[in-house]
Amino acid sequence: MDGLLLGYEETLEKKHMSKNTMDAYVRDITRFYNFIKDREENLENVEVVSIMAYVQYLQKEGRAISSIVRNIVSLRNFYKYLMLKGVLNENPVLYYQIPKVEHKVPKILTIEEVDKLLEAPNLDTNKGIRDKAMLEVMYAAGMKVMELLSLTIYDIDLKLSYVRCRSLKEEERIVPIGSVAVKYLKNYLNIRHKLNIYNLDVLFLNLRGVQMSRQGFWKIVKYYAKEANIDKNINAFTLRHSFAVHLLQNGADIKSVQELLGHKELSATQIYSSVIKRNKIAQVYKKSHPRA
Repeated sequence: MDGLLLGYEETLEKKHMSKNTMDAYVRDITRFYNFIKDREENLENVEVVSIMAYVQYLQKEGRAISSIVRNIVSLRNFYKYLMLKGVLNENPVLYYQIPKVEHKVPKILTIEEVDKLLEAPNLDTNKGIRDKAMLEVMYAAGMKVMELLSLTIYDIDLKLSYVRCRSLKEEERIVPIGSVAVKYLKNYLNIRHKLNIYNLDVLFLNLRGVQMSRQGFWKIVKYYAKEANIDKNINAFTLRHSFAVHLLQNGADIKSVQELLGHKELSATQIYSSVIKRNKIAQVYKKSHPRA
């Protein structure tokens, strides 16, 4: 098993998969292997009934449907690999029906709440100037956290007002940014040399002079949400979600928003339309119902 898993890890690395995703796949496969070993089965003679038993086991453990789905996908891909290597001739997970995951409607901020959040940093400090630039760029471009944190000084063009976003799979897209984001990026670039003690190309640096982590950025968002008295359970992606909904609310077509967000499938973008419909229904109710 160890040899097979090692070979599979090397295959995943060649696909430029993120370390977090790769680690999750390996954990899923290891958990399944331990499960069938307790049942005195091996990888070669696993059948659909074993997969069903494993899913029931995960459910009893209290795993979320999204976690169970990822486990099944992990196993399906691992068995595809085993078939390619000639270890077995059939994929027992292939015909197991993956349960549907209910897509949760993302939390968003109103335009007024975004304004309060973006006004929270103290521009009298280098940290505040950096934080202001980060938040403005994220909201202006609707970027993912790691896309924002992976920006280099060569990915921004302040004359043409755009940033180049790179996904974990090295896919690129060009996203325009507004004059406000450009203004605060310029302010940050004027003081960036004070943070850049190691002469790095990464655009946004932490106070130790190295690339900021996801956790570091999340702490920044959480801190300013508290400072702005925003009473919502927001996360590091809330500005991205708000970006999408605000564009749609102001007349942008969904295909353009899909392209700006870097979604491959339109269905991933359509969830933001449901946010708008839900908000409209709530507004109609409040205006129309005598006891609303």
